[in-house]
Amino acid sequence: MTDQQQSAGLERLVSIMRRLRDPETGCEWDSVQDFASIAPYTIEEAYEVADAIARGDMADLAEELGDLQLQVIFHSVMAEEQGAFTLADVFAKIADKMERRHPHIFGAADAGGHHLWEEIKAAEREDKAGTGDQSALAGVALALPALERAQKLQKRAARTGFDWPDASGATAKIHEELAELEDARGAAHREEELGDLLFAVVNLARFLGIDAEEALRKANRKFEARFRAIEAHPEFAARDLDGKEQLWREAKRALQE
Repeated sequence: MTDQQQSAGLERLVSIMRRLRDPETGCEWDSVQDFASIAPYTIEEAYEVADAIARGDMADLAEELGDLQLQVIFHSVMAEEQGAFTLADVFAKIADKMERRHPHIFGAADAGGHHLWEEIKAAEREDKAGTGDQSALAGVALALPALERAQKLQKRAARTGFDWPDASGATAKIHEELAELEDARGAAHREEELGDLLFAVVNLARFLGIDAEEALRKANRKFEARFRAIEAHPEFAARDLDGKEQLWREAKRALQE
């Protein structure tokens, strides 16, 4: 595909969105949406892209990437209507950022390598914060999935020296939080302690070099495959818990083979 064809495809999609957003002749649903109402769909589409990648489905990935691109255009067209920014501004900002974060590619040859990425990002956060939030945790998006946000918060804190020296500290913390959960009284207290336990598990994942969010996604997929297998057994409904556990063990062995 040529640059001209790609540009034409993008312009067509922008034109479609502008038409859908027309308050008089547009779509009754699209025309009344705002940033807040569309945000959940943006997050959902990003996850559907990740799901297509995990399944190795290239045809579906192409479709899901299109859905995600539509979300970018949707937000940009709404911003354009308010005079805030345009799609061209979005592209310019990300292009500028990528060049700025890769000075060894787009700048001086001796500017350093990819290891400068985090240093440059930190400098950008300081510039953006100005006289505002100066915390090392500033800028970690609230809308991130909880496991992913916990991992990012922990990484930021670790850069300041606030961290366990090795994984044993994180492991001990899990045992500590589990004991506190067992001693908790009342729903609110149990919820708090469970949150602390999950946070501690994410910390261990970080020490092990494991993405906690991806690990849980894989665990979800594994559970779903095994449960679907035992659910399809003709005797599943009639069996008691021990019987269902037996089917589970059989499905576990079969799916591992």
